[in-house]
Amino acid sequence: MKYALLSDLHGNLQALDACLEHARANGAEQYAFIGDLVGYGGNPAQVLDRVISLVSCGASCVRGNHEEVTLHPPEQIRCVQDESAEWTHAQLQPLQLSFLANLPLTAKLEHNVLLTHASAHEPDQWHYVDNSNAAERSMRAAAEQDPAIRYVFSGHVHKQALYFLTPTAKLMRFTPEPGVAVPVPSHRQWLAIVGSCGQPRDDDARAMYALFDSDAATLTFQRVPYDHIAAAAAVRATHALPLYFADRLEWGR
Repeated sequence: MKYALLSDLHGNLQALDACLEHARANGAEQYAFIGDLVGYGGNPAQVLDRVISLVSCGASCVRGNHEEVTLHPPEQIRCVQDESAEWTHAQLQPLQLSFLANLPLTAKLEHNVLLTHASAHEPDQWHYVDNSNAAERSMRAAAEQDPAIRYVFSGHVHKQALYFLTPTAKLMRFTPEPGVAVPVPSHRQWLAIVGSCGQPRDDDARAMYALFDSDAATLTFQRVPYDHIAAAAAVRATHALPLYFADRLEWGR
């Protein structure tokens, strides 16, 4: 089965549609959404319509920290994510809010893949997996949850990365090349940060996602050009979201 792995959509309809089209053209048979479907972007309801439709056809989906804050907008702004929570909440229909409320923190694909937005270690605390120590901690937690888990797929960091454990239990980090299939045999443990579909933050405005072929045991990281100017315009057209949410889409950071 070839899965398209998409994380951190952040209400960016233009990026999502571009990635879905790219994934279909590259043979995706099913989809997995790894949290932060909403927040920051100007089209949260339309993005959720796409995701809910795909979930009804068998796609997997887990909760991210932006789902949490959207469901329960804080009374006082404490950090960047809070700035869009109240507006985003107001755009969603009861069915969409119910969908978010019922998302699990983690989910399995097949028998050996774990999806988690942040670290598998205390997933409700939203720990970033942005270094080797954090990656090893997440992989260990996944293995403790189920020794059959060989792959952990996450988002949250908004950049792409791949970690694996050697037969001597040494952790290695691999910098993926977009469009190049990486062999990921299941006799090793792997953790992939699939990057952000809707909020790239590596000074490259192109959307990110990854394709996992469970039969061939390969993982291909992807970068997809999309109309980020239109996505930024959608943010500005709300007349409610901070303008720098739009600027970041144009800058890719």
